[in-house]
Amino acid sequence: MLSRPTDEDRLRDIVRSCDWLVQVLVTVRESGLPDAWVGAGTIRDLVWGECYGSGFRPEQVRDVDVAYFDPGNLGREGDDHATEVLHRAWPQVPWEARNQAAVHTWYGRKFGGGPVSPLRSIADAVGTWPETATSVAVRLDAAEVIEVCAPVGLSDLLAGVWRRNPRRASLEVSRARLARHRPAERWPAVRVIPPT
Repeated sequence: MLSRPTDEDRLRDIVRSCDWLVQVLVTVRESGLPDAWVGAGTIRDLVWGECYGSGFRPEQVRDVDVAYFDPGNLGREGDDHATEVLHRAWPQVPWEARNQAAVHTWYGRKFGGGPVSPLRSIADAVGTWPETATSVAVRLDAAEVIEVCAPVGLSDLLAGVWRRNPRRASLEVSRARLARHRPAERWPAVRVIPPT
């Protein structure tokens, strides 16, 4: 009896079908950044472009979010250095590296609200990202296996559902993101659940 592919298998197939993203994953793996993953909008744009839009175009990616975890270096200069390492390896990619271990040092200042607790791991961080469909990251291990980090699951990403992840993003931030990203225009078949 053949088993049905899992959501992780489906995501891996979509990622593998994009040579550009596979090369992005190779570049991140070879960068030496600690516990580094590619996630958020890059993964959403690929999946929704291929499944709910008119295709994925790497040249339209605004930034490639690289989440890494380094509790020993919480300064902003660490992110700048990490982004520069990636930029030197592949200058044409709009890299944006962020140490998830340092989020608590700047989140309240950037997004408002009170202080937030330090994150304990990449999975803990990914689970706080603003929408359920963007709370996903992938990386390529040394054996060329695509690892998936999806603490809130993959169903909204794969089903084309824009939904607020309430763990950290405020309603104000969520509404602003919805207005800025315009998912219903970019991917007409995506279902938008307005933040409430």
